[in-house]
Amino acid sequence: MKRTSVVLASSALAFILASPLSAGELAGVPMPDRLSVEGRQISLNGMGLRSKAIFKVYVAGLYTEQRSSNAEALIASDQVKQVRMVMLRDLTQEQIAEAVVEGFEKNSKAQMPALRQRLDQFISRLPDFKSGETLVITYVPGQGTTLWSTSGTKHSVAGKDFADALFSVWLGSSPVDKKLKAGLLGS
Repeated sequence: MKRTSVVLASSALAFILASPLSAGELAGVPMPDRLSVEGRQISLNGMGLRSKAIFKVYVAGLYTEQRSSNAEALIASDQVKQVRMVMLRDLTQEQIAEAVVEGFEKNSKAQMPALRQRLDQFISRLPDFKSGETLVITYVPGQGTTLWSTSGTKHSVAGKDFADALFSVWLGSSPVDKKLKAGLLGS
């Protein structure tokens, strides 16, 4: 009887370990638990919903190499990190640009002279989005920050200082949405 119990327990453990981890889901938007970027594994740190007034704008997932609930540590860390946003409504380039610029000014005002030119280039590459489309922003140490969208846009910006300011839009002391920040931090 003991041997049968051990075999069953071992089989159950093997099944659990072999099964893929369940994906995160919020507002009907699924996100994988793990991704690979430049040969490095990143994990879903948390998910949040961006709302403005009564409107649901997008669901975002924050992926990092090292999970953390400490926003300052995540911003400062020199690890692969990614924000994936799935739009829940149509957004114009101007609407997205306004939120990004506001986030930069609220969280990185002192660094704006050094960031302005790169921010302007980044914003000029933002497309309009339709509901259901995805925007992915990825920072890779030594390479910079890449903007990618399902509409075919791809653009890279150099500098960890730029990545720090950009991730501060969601994780900084004055985030674009406090509930979204809490979700991204896994709270």
